[in-house]
Amino acid sequence: MPGFVLSRAGRGLRSLGRALSGRWNLSRPAIEAAAKGPDGPARRPVFGQQFEGVRKVAAGLDEFSLIARLFAPLAARHPGALGLTDDAALLDGPTGRQWVVTADAVVAGVHFLPDDPPDLIARKLVRVNLSDLAAKGAEPFAVLLAACFPVGATGDWVERFAGGLKADCDEFGIALIGGDTVATPGPLTLALTALGQVAAGHAILRSKARPGDDIWVSGSIGDGAFGLLVATGRAAGLEAPDAAQLLDRYRLPRPRLALGRRLVGLVHAGMDISDGLVGDLGHICTASGVGAVIEAEWLPLSPAARTAVDAGLGQGLETVLTGGDDYELLFTAPASSRPPLVALADELGLPLTRVGRIIDGQGVSVIGAAGLPIVLEHAGYRHFTG
Repeated sequence: MPGFVLSRAGRGLRSLGRALSGRWNLSRPAIEAAAKGPDGPARRPVFGQQFEGVRKVAAGLDEFSLIARLFAPLAARHPGALGLTDDAALLDGPTGRQWVVTADAVVAGVHFLPDDPPDLIARKLVRVNLSDLAAKGAEPFAVLLAACFPVGATGDWVERFAGGLKADCDEFGIALIGGDTVATPGPLTLALTALGQVAAGHAILRSKARPGDDIWVSGSIGDGAFGLLVATGRAAGLEAPDAAQLLDRYRLPRPRLALGRRLVGLVHAGMDISDGLVGDLGHICTASGVGAVIEAEWLPLSPAARTAVDAGLGQGLETVLTGGDDYELLFTAPASSRPPLVALADELGLPLTRVGRIIDGQGVSVIGAAGLPIVLEHAGYRHFTG
């Protein structure tokens, strides 16, 4: 996500299925018009006429083009804004340090299911922000929350939400230092700003990838996207343990903070994966002026995700490549970093996998088992275009 964002893409419903009810006053015709079936392309729901106005302003533009056209010029006065092309902004801090600032907004029915447990909604909100800080190699220390609670929200629901927020503040050693709360007739809307710090000049940016770099990912890819299928009742045939593991990965991402801090000095470029591996790698390529090749056979899949692919859930391998909600780290590094990265993976007990290479050129291509290119319907999720 850029240091200023209209909204973070790729964090929620690719199609809604049965999950949305009238809890937040959503009309079924609007839901059905906004969400295509499980075999169709990803779509986001439309909430009210206000959003239609945004769509008119954004006509012909996706989320990132809209930011580049309308908002990036407003950042020109501050070099730490990085042209609104990265996951966070950098501000000078104490001598030898920089503040890393990132923000995310999430909306019920867009980024999470309205009937998701409130404590898990809070924890996912914290974690997707901390994932941005992890991608920069930063140490988090505080968050600010703006919460727009629906007028029908109960005291018990808000208490459970606050309990989830406290759990992650305790787990990650951060403090809630401010924000705002309001009531709204619309859906639950939450925005979190996260603050971290990194040694000055050492933040990991999207813009430093070089031809010849290896492409690496942490953990496993595809669990979050398949977890969304589980959450929306579109994973028939999965055994209960596999379904539970995938749902957990969707609802409760793992920000790779320890890894991110250790990658400083070992890697050239990086970001976290929220909108899908192919789409987010495309952001690195655009920022760095390079191209990339992904080897599909090298992708790290969990046993549950492998089962989902073999069962033909979603769009199979394409769901892994483009589905998003992974919140793993994606980074490029020179070949000389292979030994220390392998050692780091062993030390942290976290798999790090080479999945491709950076090349001269532009764009991202995916090579299949037979050495032939794989053609994808779309690279990843973008607001306003689906």
